[in-house]
Amino acid sequence: MTLETSPTPTTAAPSPSLWHEEAALGAGSDPVLPGDTTVDVAIIGAGYTGLWTAYYLAGADPSLRIAVLDRQYVGFGASGRNGGWCSAIFPASLTKVAAGSDRRAAVDMQRAMFDTVDEVGRVVASEGVDCGFRKGGYVSAARNRAQLARARAEVSSWRRWGFDEGDMRLLDAGEVTARAALSGTLGGTYTPHCAAVQPAKLVQGLAQAVRRRGVAIYERTEVREIGPGRVLTDRGTVRADVVVRATEGYTADLKGAHRDIVPMYSLMIATEPLPAAVWEEVGLAERETFSDKRHLRIYGQRTSSGRIAFGGRGAPYHFGSRIKPEFDRDDRVHHMLERILKDLFPVLSDVQVTHAWGGNLGIPRDWYPSVSYDRRTGFAQAGGYVGDGVATANLAGRTLAGEILDLDDPVRSLPWTGRTSPRWEPEPLRWLGVNAGTVAFNVADRTERRTGRPSRLAAGFWRALGH
Repeated sequence: MTLETSPTPTTAAPSPSLWHEEAALGAGSDPVLPGDTTVDVAIIGAGYTGLWTAYYLAGADPSLRIAVLDRQYVGFGASGRNGGWCSAIFPASLTKVAAGSDRRAAVDMQRAMFDTVDEVGRVVASEGVDCGFRKGGYVSAARNRAQLARARAEVSSWRRWGFDEGDMRLLDAGEVTARAALSGTLGGTYTPHCAAVQPAKLVQGLAQAVRRRGVAIYERTEVREIGPGRVLTDRGTVRADVVVRATEGYTADLKGAHRDIVPMYSLMIATEPLPAAVWEEVGLAERETFSDKRHLRIYGQRTSSGRIAFGGRGAPYHFGSRIKPEFDRDDRVHHMLERILKDLFPVLSDVQVTHAWGGNLGIPRDWYPSVSYDRRTGFAQAGGYVGDGVATANLAGRTLAGEILDLDDPVRSLPWTGRTSPRWEPEPLRWLGVNAGTVAFNVADRTERRTGRPSRLAAGFWRALGH
């Protein structure tokens, strides 16, 4: 699997991402499942959701026998490949959340997300996780008139929901540039509720924390089937009172779950380490995360190692929810990301891009994450984060622990608890619909750049989803 474009020759297998390389994260830290095993809680997936769930379960009840199973190794998937935004972004809009509950519940959900960014920071500090956690906030630039109109509408919407400038505020062009010297800026928005992290080091540190609490992690153990009270793997059968599915973008590989979550690919690049003179022109002095207001999402950060890590959507959905290592690379999309990054920051025109990688993320049919636990069958699940899972998975882990142990914890009353998303359509409708959405966003962005008017096409897409 060749996922790195570094010009330095090497005889070792390349890392799936810059983050994996920096963390020296790979298989071998934990054993395979030794055979048939009995535990209290079996968790499928050694990413953020699975490990946070184990962390809070073991913290609340140290006597629990907990096993975390992964087909590859800790942090192999999205938890070790993402953009490193520990953000308060919740994929479902306040309007969408309120429609399925009420206004108060929607506001509570968002405030819980704000608190979750700080909760991750608290655990990182208390557990001594060296992941470069820096809460510098998130700045999003408006670079044409349509994007500026969207920025103003976004801030007005936050005010209508009762959030003030301490949560989200409108910036003029100078205020955006003072934080991030993005080209062509007309204005933008800023929220303090976001931290930049090195995601692979976060998942690595989290795994170390759960091991210290007596949790067993089994790598290179493929789960083939889940049933009430049991998990069938290629290494043996695990019997458990509670089975937690925490597989996010890999859910489609599980028997009977191929329509539950769509695996969409998001790709990333990283620059070489930048000298101080370049950083003086770029900005990001507080390690703010950054993007602009285009529909086809982009995201970036200044890494603690002095690079820019930058990613975006645009890779196709693959027919039948297929997941393959070769989908982690798409030269067309990686070259597009490099062009966009150097358009955002012209000072980077001669800077070398040293790494390119990708991975899948999980999208539910209604773009609304969920957490659920069936006490009768012992089956629990969480996911569908639509790429905003770094912080959201922490909240999911706390919620699942509360549900499983019946704890007196207010997070259990949040409106995503106990709900289920509808299943995706069978093929070829799924392939047509998902890829049509990507094309629509691309067309909408081009139209807005040309006309300066907000796209009706993109607005219609979000209305159709109830957002």
